[in-house]
Amino acid sequence: MAEELAQIGEDKTLLLLDDDEPFLRRLAKAMEKRGFQVETALSVAAGKAIATARPPAYAVCDLRLGDGNGLDVVEVLREKRPDCRVVVLTGYGAIATAVAAVKIGATDYLSKPADATDITNALLATGDELPPPPENPMSADRVRWEHIQRVYELCDRNVSETARRLNMHRRTLQRILAKRSPR
Repeated sequence: MAEELAQIGEDKTLLLLDDDEPFLRRLAKAMEKRGFQVETALSVAAGKAIATARPPAYAVCDLRLGDGNGLDVVEVLREKRPDCRVVVLTGYGAIATAVAAVKIGATDYLSKPADATDITNALLATGDELPPPPENPMSADRVRWEHIQRVYELCDRNVSETARRLNMHRRTLQRILAKRSPR
């Protein structure tokens, strides 16, 4: 913990931007314990306002928000504070969005679910040094299950719509949903 505090530096300001309020609260508390001075925003508009008025040294931005794209906030941060270290989070990991995030100026790109340790490592990684791999990465089955659950929730728990979006048979999806989550 003391080592993390030394790495953070003088300016410990951190903007957390995510529209998932429970996740945002948990992450804010965890980052405060790690020595950051946290400000949170639930929308692109609120994130841009904070980035303009009080540009932070660090930022963690969700990619998809209710009122737009988190990359819009990354652009404002880069304009107002070029040295800001930005990590983009998303539940919809794709190579194209990762490339777009890095081109705009994100320091790193993490797929959800990411924990506070992974985020801190990504924020504090220096130069060409990559953050260490996660201690206990999710299995491929678990990542698949998480993705299915996320799409299922986005479809308001409608099995038929979820199956259509995931391009799978409805009965197959029902069997997957009936099982416990893999480890």
